Amino acid sequence: MLGASRDSLARAREDLEALLSTSGSDPSRTGEEMLAVTGVLTRSAGLRRALTDPSAGGDSKAELVRRILGGKVSDGTVDLLAGLARLRWSAPGDITDAAETLGVDAILAAAERAGRLEAVEDELFRFSRVVAADIGLRDAFSARTEGERRKAELVERLLSGRAAPETVRLAIQAATAPRGLRTEQVLERFVEAAAYRRQQLVAEVVSAVPLTRAQRDRLVAALRRIYGRPIRLNADVDPEVLGGLRVQLGGEVVDGTILTRIEDARRRLAG
Repeated sequence: MLGASRDSLARAREDLEALLSTSGSDPSRTGEEMLAVTGVLTRSAGLRRALTDPSAGGDSKAELVRRILGGKVSDGTVDLLAGLARLRWSAPGDITDAAETLGVDAILAAAERAGRLEAVEDELFRFSRVVAADIGLRDAFSARTEGERRKAELVERLLSGRAAPETVRLAIQAATAPRGLRTEQVLERFVEAAAYRRQQLVAEVVSAVPLTRAQRDRLVAALRRIYGRPIRLNADVDPEVLGGLRVQLGGEVVDGTILTRIEDARRRLAG
């Protein structure tokens, strides 16, 4: 992706992380729904054009998403897709790439929650090498070979019981919906996504009120400058902190909440 699309994808990934950080979020469901929508966008050039039309207002495009998908996928997924429609895209196909990226990210988040992210990264890499080295598998997964169900069943026979469920799901996506690439190339992209997620630092942030997008952006940029690594922000709201922020990265905690300042002052006054 280039230009506006690259910036829009970065914003959309932040929206996904905000959704997944909410209580009760289900990354597996979000991932499945986003990948299903990827298929819809792949098959419908008219819908892609409608959702990326620069002459149409963002709200009208978001409303189109809600009319088409409302009640068919979860509210969180509808919000994500409405957000995609509001953003600017350099080419209509870029919104399809973005939808798939969010779906893959969500499934990797599910693996991360289950403590399987590193294993999924390794399994995807190994499977990509197996496919690349096996002419028979390459032909079976080729775009010239019809039958998405047969391809999915082949992946399941090869990997089910031998790999994490997230690995199987992403391998099926690569085999059945390569969208102009070879299956092993798609798998390599998924490996890169897993590696990127695993290398991120996770910042747990608590504030008295929800952070605005601008506040989240400034905090992420500041933490990235300090730590020199990609930052994923998990934000929570606790009215009892009164104001300010508490930020935790691993074992390091920066507590700038008003509640902490009050307690510190009380202890000093008490001697």
